[in-house]
Amino acid sequence: MSFYISTEQIGDVAVLQCAGRVGGPESLTVLKEAVTNLSQLRVIVLDLSSVEMLDARGLGMLVFLHNWACVSGIQVKLVNPSKLAREMLEVTGLTSVLHVSSVLDVIDMFCTSHHAIAIENANRAVA
Repeated sequence: MSFYISTEQIGDVAVLQCAGRVGGPESLTVLKEAVTNLSQLRVIVLDLSSVEMLDARGLGMLVFLHNWACVSGIQVKLVNPSKLAREMLEVTGLTSVLHVSSVLDVIDMFCTSHHAIAIENANRAVA
């Protein structure tokens, strides 16, 4: 299986559902562009539940994206990593560096973002 990403965005939060093999040059380019093209957002969530393979290059890209996000003032969170992805993150010690979140954390982010948009729209309507 190759690599693909589907994106869902609500307000300033986006979830990128990653699926397939993360490690080849093509998949790394797709992942990097998908994330860095969202530089105007507050939170970018990478759902790794369908990642079948994550090699050293893929781990390196996750670290690069984490560093890019820190400099850009964006939160990048990894959520629901597949068994293999979690094992790779744990064995390399990256769970202490990268933000690995639960699905409930993501739901909370979406609810907070959706609530903020509703308040902003209500304020515009009154003005």
